Amino acid sequence: MNQLFSTIEFGPFFLSFKLAGITTLILFAIALPLAWYLSQTRSKLKPFLEAFTALPIVLPPSVLGFYILWALSYNSPIGSFFEETFGIKLVFNFTGLVIASCFYSLPFMVQPLQSGFESLNNNMLEAAYISGKSKWMTMIKVALPNIKPALMTAIIVTFAHTVGEFGVVLMVGGSIPEETKVASVAIYEMVEIMDYTTAHIYSAIMVIISFMVLLGVYIFNRKQSKKLGGIS
Repeated sequence: MNQLFSTIEFGPFFLSFKLAGITTLILFAIALPLAWYLSQTRSKLKPFLEAFTALPIVLPPSVLGFYILWALSYNSPIGSFFEETFGIKLVFNFTGLVIASCFYSLPFMVQPLQSGFESLNNNMLEAAYISGKSKWMTMIKVALPNIKPALMTAIIVTFAHTVGEFGVVLMVGGSIPEETKVASVAIYEMVEIMDYTTAHIYSAIMVIISFMVLLGVYIFNRKQSKKLGGIS
């Protein structure tokens, strides 16, 4: 058993966690104002923005990955601009994985935050506006502290979802050791070469991580619900 574990490379897991951590931080900065806007606006464009935001949920990962790959490749205006101006290649490297992951995991950050904001009592928000707080300060100082369960759900589920990505990261990043070979891609390669023992171990680790993440979310949300029930 010790010999078996000694032959397993844990680099793909570290790379997956690194990717998930960076993606979650970037998406939090992007999704927070977006979710706040979607929860407050009455614009006719709201359904279109919501549909665009949720698109990665229903699109096949291969389709989304293909368009991201095309958009970031040297043959595209975006890819050629970054490579010619800054010398940065946006595909088949870690940078490309981060960009692709941000697109793929966007709805998992936006939707819980938006639901949390929409569940707030409007009287509380109106009181903040009357006291002179701007919409931005109201979001930070009033709304955000009152949606802790939604906030925790958004962050943890986004992180876990990014750790488990496969189709999009394979399309955009390929399988370059210590660069783009994340855990899900490593499992796929183990199955391809019929190394089912290692694939079982990798998969079991992913199952345990996913279960513990979800368990943590449910326990936290349950404690928050009890606190709110005790207050009321």
